[in-house]
Amino acid sequence: MLLKGPEVRARAGTAPSCVAHGTLGVMSTERVVGIGAGAAAFERGGTDPGSELPTTDMVLNIGPQHPATHGVLRLRLTLDGERIVGCEPIVGYMHRGAEKLFEVRDYRQIIVLANRHDWLSAFSNELGVVLAVERMMGLEVPVRAVWLRTLLTELNRILNHLMFLGSYPLELGAITPVFYAFRERETIQAVMEELSGGRMHYMFNRVGGLKEDLPYGWLDRAGAASSAVRRRLPDIENLVLGNEIFRARTVGVGRLSPELIAAYGVSGPIARASGVDADLRRDEPYLAYEELARDGVLRVVTRTDGDCFSRFSVLLEQVKVSLDLVDACLDRLRTMPAGPVNVRLPKILKVPEGQTYTWTENPLGINGYYLVSRGDKTPWRLKLRSASFNNISVLPEMLPGTIVADMIAILGSMFFVVGDIDK
Repeated sequence: MLLKGPEVRARAGTAPSCVAHGTLGVMSTERVVGIGAGAAAFERGGTDPGSELPTTDMVLNIGPQHPATHGVLRLRLTLDGERIVGCEPIVGYMHRGAEKLFEVRDYRQIIVLANRHDWLSAFSNELGVVLAVERMMGLEVPVRAVWLRTLLTELNRILNHLMFLGSYPLELGAITPVFYAFRERETIQAVMEELSGGRMHYMFNRVGGLKEDLPYGWLDRAGAASSAVRRRLPDIENLVLGNEIFRARTVGVGRLSPELIAAYGVSGPIARASGVDADLRRDEPYLAYEELARDGVLRVVTRTDGDCFSRFSVLLEQVKVSLDLVDACLDRLRTMPAGPVNVRLPKILKVPEGQTYTWTENPLGINGYYLVSRGDKTPWRLKLRSASFNNISVLPEMLPGTIVADMIAILGSMFFVVGDIDK
């Protein structure tokens, strides 16, 4: 039987005695649990409170086991119908206490732990740790090692960006781009694997330089890989950026203001897509970036709209910049005489007492490394500042007011790695 008017209101409250006796009466008290915008379509005419359907906000968990969260990230959404009114990121499912483990590992062993939190940027993670240790020890790294590090850092940046250039359209329903992106990834992975022996965790950095010099002919093979990726990159660009469905799902969606970026410490391509012109490679140069910026090879890519489309286009343009940097490094290494790629150090490595803070422009944003030494062979404290944690922290400001379908587009455009959030 379809209940109308007072009968509906009676059923929404506490059960009166007449219901138990098989009759239905009008209650004098009731519990209205809230009228949401999502229930507007179900109002029974007019603005009379008695004609509205009582509703309540729904709590929906996205994750921790959900393909759209790129791992064990959980978003606790509060929904009013289909519209999000609140978002609480719940992190820590992958926390393994890496910072505490640093304190019982020597300075060579901590590289193994430090390159795993962002598994798409392993070489860059290693680099930040060894730069901090080298600064504390006052080490001068050979010039050949400096340029090799710069080359490998940019190759790693390309690998990172290609992953998101393929996976982000996949979340919006486009399957084809991921196959193109992985074809280019495999091209770069081949030369990285030949050099280091690893596909994900390279373990090629060492305090004082690199593990070893290049294999014979590797520079030519790396140059061929760079040329192949540059030649085929327009396939991804034409496939995605001009797609009207992709543009409808991303243009004007998930806008992020420069004020929110400053408040939450968002960095990297996400910040630059909102017009924040900041890049540590140019602003506080390390490795060979100062010379590359002076030569005009290093360009900082920015956009102004700050939406999902801008974040994706910045990532795509940054791949082109990294390819330019790779070619410049290859040209320099070809003209460089043979020489050492590391500094000989004692078997037991002790860092002088003191502290330092080193930061690098990782593929996903700024990574910081705060190292404190008591003069022992292990760090007294090594604190990591990972880019993904800050980039995800801004979601409670971005998602309210959007619908669930747009949440998938916004979340994917934040370009994070769950291990980088949890450490």
